[in-house]
Amino acid sequence: MLDTKLYTALQVYESGSFVKAAQKLSITQPAVSHHIKLLEQELDVRIFERKGGALVVTRQGEEVIKCAKKLLGIYRSLQQNLSDSRSLVSHLTIGVTHTAESNPIAEALAKYCAVQQNVNVKLITSTINNLYMKLKAYEIDIAVVEGRIPDANIHYLPLDTDYLVLAVSVNHPFAKRSMVTLNELKKERMILRLPDSGTRNLFVAHLESNNMSIKEFDVILEVDNMATIKDLVRRDFGVSILPKSVCLDELKKKKIAVLPVENLSMMREINIAYTNDFTQVDVLQDIVRSYHETVKLYK
Repeated sequence: MLDTKLYTALQVYESGSFVKAAQKLSITQPAVSHHIKLLEQELDVRIFERKGGALVVTRQGEEVIKCAKKLLGIYRSLQQNLSDSRSLVSHLTIGVTHTAESNPIAEALAKYCAVQQNVNVKLITSTINNLYMKLKAYEIDIAVVEGRIPDANIHYLPLDTDYLVLAVSVNHPFAKRSMVTLNELKKERMILRLPDSGTRNLFVAHLESNNMSIKEFDVILEVDNMATIKDLVRRDFGVSILPKSVCLDELKKKKIAVLPVENLSMMREINIAYTNDFTQVDVLQDIVRSYHETVKLYK
């Protein structure tokens, strides 16, 4: 069980208030204050402080909270593993990026669970940075991510190779083209992912490698949701740079067209990321097989 003082600190951090934390824990506010004071004395740090009337976590407090999240994640993982061993059912919490959410991975997981009835999957979506934080804190078991980060505690299993393409309406003049130039693309209304997304960053990086800036392009709309972007492109409100993997269904149904941009390869690897102590590697291989079988249906 997680130390009561650490659990209290987590509740204060998540609620941003001693009073709200007390309500969640069903204890008094002085009891919450006492737990935090004891923890600060034990660790010889200041975890929280007030700035302008707001409760904020200190730099050292952030380390305490990060560790508390990890310990809680490990404890919950232990509980789940023990429960799974008794019921002979495996539970997996899988994190995917907003990009992966729109590619065949969700369908592949559904098909896998339909065959493996002793496996239960919980799928959550978040940014790639949040997924890595959750993975390290044991809040998720594995993550489907684009690319890799240099971390000795994280292993990767390749899932697919993807690349960015220009997505246009089937009625757009580019739809019958085999390629488009960057200068031609500058004249188009563009609908792009948000600036902090991996798709947007990869596009910008390749522009910069060609001595160009995103500011040279007519970006009329920035959208977080892939499905929304594809719908707007389909209705010819603009063109977009998207991973080909998220356009497979629309391509099969001939709802949109895709083509490469000259001098921009924009390739990237899709991986399953997991920690050193993840033991169900055979499950990962099964998921990879299910994914590849699903992708074949779109070709």
